[in-house]
Amino acid sequence: MTCYYYSLPGGLFLKEKLLEIKSAFMAYFKEREAEINGSLLALLSGENILFLGPPGTAKTQLAKNICQLIEGGNFFNYLLTSFSTPEELFGPLSLKALEEDEFRRKIDGCLPTAHIALLDEIFKASSAILNSLLTILNEHKYHNGRELVDVPLLSVFGASNEFPDENESLEALYDRFLFRYRLAYIQDEENFRNLVFRSPDEFEPAASLRVSEIYELRAHAKDLPVDPDVETIVTELRKSLQLQEIEISDRRWKKVVQVLKIAACSSERPAVDRTMVLLLQHMLWNLPEERETIRKTVFEFAVSGGISTEKLHQEAEDLQAAISIALKNELPVKVICDSCGEEFRLRQEIETHHISHPNHSYTLKAEGPSKIYPYDNLVKEIDSLQEEAEKANILSQAQKEVFGTELKALADRVEWVKHRLEAERELLKNLMDENIWLSTLDKNETLLLHDTRSTELSELNYLISKSRSMLGIQSKQAKLEPQPALQLAREAGKKEMEKISVPDSGSSVNSFMKGIGSRFKLR
Repeated sequence: MTCYYYSLPGGLFLKEKLLEIKSAFMAYFKEREAEINGSLLALLSGENILFLGPPGTAKTQLAKNICQLIEGGNFFNYLLTSFSTPEELFGPLSLKALEEDEFRRKIDGCLPTAHIALLDEIFKASSAILNSLLTILNEHKYHNGRELVDVPLLSVFGASNEFPDENESLEALYDRFLFRYRLAYIQDEENFRNLVFRSPDEFEPAASLRVSEIYELRAHAKDLPVDPDVETIVTELRKSLQLQEIEISDRRWKKVVQVLKIAACSSERPAVDRTMVLLLQHMLWNLPEERETIRKTVFEFAVSGGISTEKLHQEAEDLQAAISIALKNELPVKVICDSCGEEFRLRQEIETHHISHPNHSYTLKAEGPSKIYPYDNLVKEIDSLQEEAEKANILSQAQKEVFGTELKALADRVEWVKHRLEAERELLKNLMDENIWLSTLDKNETLLLHDTRSTELSELNYLISKSRSMLGIQSKQAKLEPQPALQLAREAGKKEMEKISVPDSGSSVNSFMKGIGSRFKLR
């Protein structure tokens, strides 16, 4: 089943309608693009959304206006306090039912009959309210006496000025909100002026959404395919977060994938592509201190499937350090102990001998008359000879071959990643332009991360070139013709990339490239 160019009754495409709604909200609510995107997506996907932040950040106003978009739906709005009673949310007791010895509430116009609900200061809910509220949020059911009522809720918007206390019931309530946003005061001076002096008092929505349209979208999105690279990214992202001691429940991962399908379908995409993964930054964090870590990790995996240029850079530095140590250890000329006649080819051997025989002196095995050196003078002479030789061509042939092989393997990997980054940039940009749920900030940060990695690869080539020079190996990198895999990467979109043999990059990267190939075929 496909939802490509999914349209609404009357010929209006859903994507066009959502863009019109978004535009109206962004013109009124400054610096709230991500929150607006998340609110609409939560509404469409049937998930709950939580706004956390200090008073006066328009949390309640934004949630209320989003809720009022629904045409033909019941809206319930309530400010909770620690003294709120179940009657205020679920309706008063039915006196007629009590006469018949039944405990039943009159729920009309209350939360159990709402399509959209806004619960302000939600973490102030009393224990008497929590059990019923949890059932409504999770199962969309309400126990009204002996009757189990189906609750038509599309989404619940929660707002709070504070993070919930350490309380099992509140933690369970907090977990029911898949989307989470922290709001801050407006930062930009011009946006502040618009808010204070120019914005109209009342928000006027550009369009509305019918309940039937939302259910139809969910039905279309249910069987939407997920690109192979997205499966790889989600799997590897989970492993990475676990290593950082951030655990995400299986239930949350399951919900996340369904949201990504809704996001892809409403963006008129034929499958869930990896730009949708960027939305996970708003659905995976539990504690405020986790937000930046998760955001950074999500972006790293969205760009090139999580290949870390930092890791490659560390490998290059480690290899250069190993060559430097080997060069310093390898003596430029043979050294002989003048006292006992023992011969040495490595600096470490002399150091060990000196510890055992601190009074011995040494000579250099060279042409011409030999000069006797005390240990300290010998070290200075060796350093001088190594500098004159520029620390090159003094390793054994076997050592040079080992280091040369490792350098070549590293250079091949760097070159492969470099050309793959070049090939994917345009594709990544196009996919982000088609994804209506990404904020401008997210798009810019993704491209910046991509370009930063390209710059880091150039620095890597410098390190590799320097290591070659230390070994006395002439760099042939510039003269080499691109390998078939690299050539294919440059011709992105012309040929499938599933058949590319990836040099020493791990199974996850191979799966990632298959995903890239599927995106090329779809274009």
